[in-house]
Amino acid sequence: MITIYHNPRCSKSRQGLKALEDSGVQFKTIKYLEDIPSKEELKKVLDYLNIPAEKLVRKNETIWKEKFRGKDLTDDEIITAMVDYPKLIERPIVIKGQKAVIGRPVENILDLLQK
Repeated sequence: MITIYHNPRCSKSRQGLKALEDSGVQFKTIKYLEDIPSKEELKKVLDYLNIPAEKLVRKNETIWKEKFRGKDLTDDEIITAMVDYPKLIERPIVIKGQKAVIGRPVENILDLLQK
């Protein structure tokens, strides 16, 4: 099953959702601002992405700049920040099996679908 972590207010996330719809594959949509992922779920996503937690953070968000920028945070602290403030999570994230991509650019999603 393919899963997309989606924010309907984000144009890049909407493009990712459309790419999945256009591909004809079945997928599950998680609106992560409403259905906030747990720390365990985020750790699994990071494993699938094969990146450190900091690479999944939207660093231009006001919340990041005001509360976290410039601090020496562990991965666990960053994951906690993303759970507390899910707006910090980069989007869209598409998972297929045990592989995942950040759908920026949308071609990342198309590449994942080919695997």
